[in-house]
Amino acid sequence: MTRLPLIVLFGGRSAEHDISRITARHVLGAIDPDRYRIDAIGIDHDGVWHRAEEALAALAAAALPEALVVDGPVVDPIEVLSTPDAVVLPLLHGPNGEDGTVQGLFEVTGVTYVGTGVLGSALAMDKVAAKHLADAMGFAQTRWMGVHRTDLDGDARRALLDDAVVRLGFPMFVKPANMGSSIGVSRATDRDALEVAVDEALRFDDWLVLEEGVTAREIEVAVLGHTTSARASVPGEIVPAAEFYDYDDKYNDGAAQLHIPADLPSDVADAVRALAVQVFRAYRAEGLARVDFLYEEQGRGLLLNELNTMPGFTPISMYPQLWQATGLTYRALIDELVTLAQERAAQRR
Repeated sequence: MTRLPLIVLFGGRSAEHDISRITARHVLGAIDPDRYRIDAIGIDHDGVWHRAEEALAALAAAALPEALVVDGPVVDPIEVLSTPDAVVLPLLHGPNGEDGTVQGLFEVTGVTYVGTGVLGSALAMDKVAAKHLADAMGFAQTRWMGVHRTDLDGDARRALLDDAVVRLGFPMFVKPANMGSSIGVSRATDRDALEVAVDEALRFDDWLVLEEGVTAREIEVAVLGHTTSARASVPGEIVPAAEFYDYDDKYNDGAAQLHIPADLPSDVADAVRALAVQVFRAYRAEGLARVDFLYEEQGRGLLLNELNTMPGFTPISMYPQLWQATGLTYRALIDELVTLAQERAAQRR
């Protein structure tokens, strides 16, 4: 059987560079080498593309490190993406990888790629735009405010934050609009902490989202398929070890508890799965996404938190675990994502 060229793209210029290297290591180790001819391309912090020969050698020797190294000969992106019949698996998180920018490059070069396109990626990545769309679609969510850096200049800062306290109260979450993996996210419980949280978030983006803190369960659903014909996994629940599901909980100590499937009444489980598919379609997602909800059992019910178009694939990541619990193995999941990419490309042609 002729093996399909599969280009695994990892690293990138965002603050989530290291997370991408870990994700890529585990995906690379799960790919069927009899089905695919694998090429591993790492993007360094300066945006330079490298053929990861060390990673490919380690793969051949069944000795992959914990995280792939972005090193090796420099390659031309257009030349790499011009590989005949290739499918790109872009395991890139955050800006310049998950926000529609690299997807635009794929579209221009005409290469087949896994995942959501330019519009959906951009919408889901920018939390301000995502929340405006959720409001327009009627998806219930927590109270929020979108803030630009210039809104916080001089005396305007005090007035704006005073207004935020009145509208949202404490605790309050402060997030960079275009970042994932809880990077730059803080939970403020008083005015002094709010000032610090705003400055921290501004390190990563000019746009911020301020959100009311709620007492709610964190429910996540994995979605797989085409934009208009996707299916949802069983729901899972995250019980954070910290005040919220932060970076360390996700990637370092792994102390958070994951309950798969979530202990939900059958009608709520059915509702959250159906709602996840609706959100997937509304955001023009494609291939894969993880849809996160907050569940106020005695309050507003299911509240949309966010849609992640390139969820993590580390051993403790929710997305692959949810599909394994639904009956789809790690390797089969990768195969289906590649098939979905090929089907979309054929349809568009």
